[in-house]
Amino acid sequence: MRIIPYQATKHYLDTFFKSEASGGILLMLASIIAIIMANSPLSGYYNYFFNEVDFRIGFSDLGEYDFLLQKPLVLWINDGLMAIFFFMIGLEIKQEIMTGSLSSKDKLILPGLAAIGGMVFPALVYYFINIDSPQTMHGWAIPAATDIAFALGILALVSSRVPVSLKVLLTAIAVIDDLGAILIIAFFYTDGLILEALMLGAFIVFILFLLNVFGVKSYSPYIILGIVLWAAVLKSGVHATLAGVLVAFFIPLRLKDDSDQPCEKLAHDLHPWVALVILPLFGFANAGVSFQGMGLDALLDPITLGIALGLFVGKQVGVFGFLWLTIKSGLSPKPLGATWRQLYALSILCGIGFTMSLFIGGLAFSDRELQASIRLGVLIGSIASATLAYGLLRSCPKRSMDEENPVEIVKEGI
Repeated sequence: MRIIPYQATKHYLDTFFKSEASGGILLMLASIIAIIMANSPLSGYYNYFFNEVDFRIGFSDLGEYDFLLQKPLVLWINDGLMAIFFFMIGLEIKQEIMTGSLSSKDKLILPGLAAIGGMVFPALVYYFINIDSPQTMHGWAIPAATDIAFALGILALVSSRVPVSLKVLLTAIAVIDDLGAILIIAFFYTDGLILEALMLGAFIVFILFLLNVFGVKSYSPYIILGIVLWAAVLKSGVHATLAGVLVAFFIPLRLKDDSDQPCEKLAHDLHPWVALVILPLFGFANAGVSFQGMGLDALLDPITLGIALGLFVGKQVGVFGFLWLTIKSGLSPKPLGATWRQLYALSILCGIGFTMSLFIGGLAFSDRELQASIRLGVLIGSIASATLAYGLLRSCPKRSMDEENPVEIVKEGI
């Protein structure tokens, strides 16, 4: 029996955790384990631990000033830990808009239009499938979002066969897609509002604005105020994860007379925790769908069918259709070194909607009986999209090291 030396093992682990694919792989493994547990004798323990055991924070004996947060573990993950995920998304959105791939009109046109198509068409597919089922119509936004961790993970597995421009385009589309999902959550998945909590949240936002204006460098006041804002937003009826986005927008991008870039540094520091801990934990808590009692008719459930076809068909039609129209019309050049096959594969890759789709699904329907249909649809649509996209990209020839010139602009052509 061969024993792998400690240093070699450490090298393999370091290489894995530093790779872009690691987050997507861990998220996939956590979701597979959740599905296995939900369909095993351990299913009772799995459901009880995440859905029945309540955790409390706060006080309940202060009269009219009571402040008590009491939620099952799955909601602490979805409302609490996912706020950190949205905080990192907010940091990345700010960077891309201010200095990155969305910082000018020319850079914004292609991914912007593709992202709009990738949100509208999946929603339309879901709408037409559920048009005769008004009680399920509220889930129209579930297939409209892309899971950036999974999508970039698949792309990383075939990095030697795709140009860098394709990764830049996918990242830009996903960032705009995430911004669209944030707006959808804010406007369409908000409960009855509580004015007092909203006023407290607005006051905290004003203080965050002052911190930004005066160039406060320390993270501590932002984090402390962010926690207070999270609690206020949670109590207000607006979904608490939006607090993470608001705080992120006020983190200074760059300080005057200082080489530090707090926004970029914080996003870099948070990324391993989000990709390797928070998202896999979210997948483990939310992906556990039980197939007990399900027949083929479950695939024809309007929620399942709408989500699965929205992700697999709606996404590729919307993203690729708008990419094709934008490039053919001359509004934007084709990404450097990319072929039409690769652009089509990228559009299919956008149909991996795992994390955000499950998240929005939990907001759209509180009925636990409907969660199985949501999870099944998300799994089918995401797995089909990932498999086909990977197959197409894998069939592309390897590119040479000197294939791309970052200064050159390639004119559109077949």
